[in-house]
Amino acid sequence: MVAFSGAVLVAIAIVTCLGMAWVLGANSNSPPFAPAIGANAISTMQAAFVVGVLAAAGALTQGGSISRTIGAGLIDGVTITPLAAIAGLLTAATFMGIGIYTRYPVPAAFATTGAIVGVGLSLGGDPAFDTYRRLGTFWVLVPIMSGGLAYLTATILRRDDVPETVSVPLLAGVVGVIVANVRLGVIPDPEATQGTLARFLARQFGGGPALVGGVETGVVVVTAGFGALSYYWIRRRVRVSVEKGIRSFVVVLGGIVAFSSGGSQVGLATGPLEHLFRVELGLPSIALLSLGATGILAGAWMASPRLLQATSREYAQLGVRRSIAALVPGFIIAQLAIALGIPISVNNIILSGVIGSGLAAGSAGVSRRKIGVTVTFWLLTLGTSTLVGFGLYRLLAATIGG
Repeated sequence: MVAFSGAVLVAIAIVTCLGMAWVLGANSNSPPFAPAIGANAISTMQAAFVVGVLAAAGALTQGGSISRTIGAGLIDGVTITPLAAIAGLLTAATFMGIGIYTRYPVPAAFATTGAIVGVGLSLGGDPAFDTYRRLGTFWVLVPIMSGGLAYLTATILRRDDVPETVSVPLLAGVVGVIVANVRLGVIPDPEATQGTLARFLARQFGGGPALVGGVETGVVVVTAGFGALSYYWIRRRVRVSVEKGIRSFVVVLGGIVAFSSGGSQVGLATGPLEHLFRVELGLPSIALLSLGATGILAGAWMASPRLLQATSREYAQLGVRRSIAALVPGFIIAQLAIALGIPISVNNIILSGVIGSGLAAGSAGVSRRKIGVTVTFWLLTLGTSTLVGFGLYRLLAATIGG
């Protein structure tokens, strides 16, 4: 056995975390901007730059909840050591590589969750069944929620009695309302670890009396203001030119989904190092999230243009309206998952949305065979990554110690 010092294992774990974040930045945050490229609303290189910045910003401000779930919520009774983190991240990255090679989307959330459960069991930990039930329930509901919301959105956009000068701005207003209440780690809140823009701005003016459920009047007013401003801005653009207005909305949607994707994906890379950074090294969470955000930014800038070009051709065939119908649920569900601390794959949400929007047009627009193979890949990923993570940790522990 070749013994590695603790410092060497820590260094390798950090490099592995950066590598995993790089892969996530290159592959998991690009699809949200593909519709805008397909509609010629933004160039590929501009999109790659914006994707990197927004995904990194989302990682810094929203990544903490899922990072904690991956790092401490999947296994009871043990903590993830640097060697276990290395084994888990290598396993997850390998499965993602297989997905890239075979061109079937292997969800990073499934691969990482399975891998960390595997290494945790190999460490002697106990299964966290309550967490598994919560994750499983949410994952099962994702296709239903995403497909249903996309179907509803696409149906509204296709209605002849609802002009696009009304329907598109209404969707923008809904998005604005949600943005006002997105939880961000950089916003202070005395009653929560993450604050919202609506609550923060309302508190600057006293908050106002509480309504039903304890919601302050000021929060409702600020939320309504965000919705109204979003509606007004997109409506002005749509009234000047329907196509240009819709393209503007697609760019904005791509931006906020990329931001949400960064917040939901970074924890898959940083989660295994939670105990190392917060307890052993005594560093604040922002230090670990900064590491993940750096990897995501580098991956997006260095490798996403090629993927953006490929996926934009697919979205160009879908059209901007179906793309909007797929992206709106992607944003809503990603933010819900972040609030609940549940690891998800934004790509899977968008795929379900594409199918739902296609059903509204009379055809899902996606190969049934590919859907079946994709779902099979998801299930195999979750189970097999658990076994591989278990075995890889045992192998590394026997080979290099730690």
